[in-house]
Amino acid sequence: MKINEIFKSIQGESTYMGIPTLFIRVSGCNLRCSYCDTKYAYNEGKEVPVDELLKIANSYNMKYVCITGGEPLLQKDTPELIEKLLDKGYKVILETSGNQDIGMVKDGAIIVMDIKCPSSGESKKNNWLNIDKLKSNAQVKFVIGNREDYEWAKNIINKCRLTEKANVLMSVVYEKLAPKELIEWILEDNLNVRFQPQLHKLIWSRNVRGK
Repeated sequence: MKINEIFKSIQGESTYMGIPTLFIRVSGCNLRCSYCDTKYAYNEGKEVPVDELLKIANSYNMKYVCITGGEPLLQKDTPELIEKLLDKGYKVILETSGNQDIGMVKDGAIIVMDIKCPSSGESKKNNWLNIDKLKSNAQVKFVIGNREDYEWAKNIINKCRLTEKANVLMSVVYEKLAPKELIEWILEDNLNVRFQPQLHKLIWSRNVRGK
């Protein structure tokens, strides 16, 4: 597998926010979101065999492993890595753009799937077939850049009955929309979603890698 970086930190997003986690960042992405904060993962990386990744994970002695990117599901060996980590007793979180088929991921992994809003520039690449493949432990994330994104996301949530299928998360595009503004919209609409800050960016600079 082509791996961009491996590091330990706290989980900065999802319902697992704040939990010490080992991150395996996979190289490569087929999307170019306007707000991407990991452009360095588009191409940078080195080849690491799955079995070597398992040895590295074991050396960190951590309970949670987050496989992120880039887009992890572009690499054919990602499902195998997930399965082997699960077999060894790790709690595995997969962060995915929602563009690739999540049906290849073994039950037991916690999928955190983006649904790309219009301001991302990639909303036409959402794979809507993935909605029916969400497991009960899945989480769906909307990154909101403006009011149009919010209204669009609200429509998708209602149309697809997302809150019945997964934990629904909303965050803001960093330094583009004030968290307070999004929170007020959520409260006004009594929207059954979880607001999430990007906790790692509140603790460290947005440009710090490996955190």
